[in-house]
Amino acid sequence: MDVTRANGWAKRVRLCLSSLPAVALMAALSWAGAAAGQEPESTASPRDTAGDAYVLDLEGPIGPATRDFVVRSLKRAAENDASIVILRMDTPGGLDASTRDIVKAILASSVPVATWVAPAGARAASAGTYILYASHVAAMSAATNIGAATPVQIIGGSAGKDKLPGRDSGKEDGTGEEAADDDGKAEPTEGDAMSRKVVNDAVAWIRGLAEKRGRNAEWAERAVRQAESITSEQALELGVIDFIAESVEDLLDQADGRIVLVGESEVELRTRNAAVEQLEPDWRNELLAVITSPTIAYMLLLIGVYGLILEGYHPGAILPGVVGAICLLLALYALQMLPVNYAGLGLIVLGVILIIAETMAPSFGALGFGGIIAIVIGSIILIDTDVPGFGVSRPLVGGIAAVASVGLLTILWLAVRARDRPVVSGREELVGAAGVALEDFAREGHVYVHSERWNALAESPVTVGQEVVVTAIDGLTLKVRPAKTAIKEQEHV
Repeated sequence: MDVTRANGWAKRVRLCLSSLPAVALMAALSWAGAAAGQEPESTASPRDTAGDAYVLDLEGPIGPATRDFVVRSLKRAAENDASIVILRMDTPGGLDASTRDIVKAILASSVPVATWVAPAGARAASAGTYILYASHVAAMSAATNIGAATPVQIIGGSAGKDKLPGRDSGKEDGTGEEAADDDGKAEPTEGDAMSRKVVNDAVAWIRGLAEKRGRNAEWAERAVRQAESITSEQALELGVIDFIAESVEDLLDQADGRIVLVGESEVELRTRNAAVEQLEPDWRNELLAVITSPTIAYMLLLIGVYGLILEGYHPGAILPGVVGAICLLLALYALQMLPVNYAGLGLIVLGVILIIAETMAPSFGALGFGGIIAIVIGSIILIDTDVPGFGVSRPLVGGIAAVASVGLLTILWLAVRARDRPVVSGREELVGAAGVALEDFAREGHVYVHSERWNALAESPVTVGQEVVVTAIDGLTLKVRPAKTAIKEQEHV
């Protein structure tokens, strides 16, 4: 048994030793094939085959919906190994937070991004300038412009301080720093210091992008400090953009062969034969675009609040409560993505509370009109930005204030009118009411008033069936007198 097992092990060892030359030969052939197929080492790694070119249209203000669309599209392009993503842009500017998120997504993208200001007449103002500088390829169409990248919060400041930092004036030296006074000491105001902080931060940001992409950093700084704008031809001459393209195909042809820095490695673009695919916002982006509109978010907030109020006044109505809760949650979701002034939001809530207090504790309109004024002021300052397209519609605010005022005046008119009406219920309504004597009595007896039998005290004797008039109430006893006597007294008066 031991001899047989030993022979088996010997056969296995001989088989392994005999197969070693074959394994070595296969490994050598594989290494040789890999070495033959390997290209010489280069600093740029070209893409041998052109993948799809994704085109995204960025029109209007840059906001949360645009940020979501761009970020998700870049992820999709990376998953599908696209050759390039083209951002066809026409924007007046946008929110700082959304712009920074888009810039971060472009810098972190594994797919080259080309920003193309198009079509003719389009612009890349403010936020668009930062996005273009961050892109791997920058292009513009003819008759377009770029620039005016000064943070809008400091434009048009308080009286006497409306000059932008960096402009030549009697108080500044043209470098963004306030000139010294006669004693050689600068005396910047708090507003000037804040403006300088905002501008210097924006300058450092755009200069960093320019240096990373090898574009004109000096003009980028002027675009921030002096709100300078230039045409596409000037941008090409100054090295702000790479080329002027009149179509997507023209852009792909001119971008082909360029070496761009993607992440930490250089990549040679292969875009000449790329298939173009237009990406459209899906339902999620459309919904986000709708509810993040400041006007829509403001309306959702009011509908939500008033819906819950109606449900509170009419428990069991269900519909106002359901609609109010949904609208309120959507409004809160939208507002947390927008630059909200919480003082404005607090004024709106205070205004609603005052209007509710007016209905519960009438103050002849003082609380109600105070609430309307609070809502109007809060609505105007609700969105804390001057970016075009991001503001609550002033006509809408005025319309809501007018409707609320008319409603409040109507309630006050009805209340005053109700005070002049005769009493129709309660003890007071019995005084002056007519009835019929149920029996003959000189002092105490029973009468029939308002379909009820009452104890009565007569001022003069009455007979059964005689009409009487109630003159007063004493507990559950009515004081009456004959109707004819009352008529005679009225005639005498």
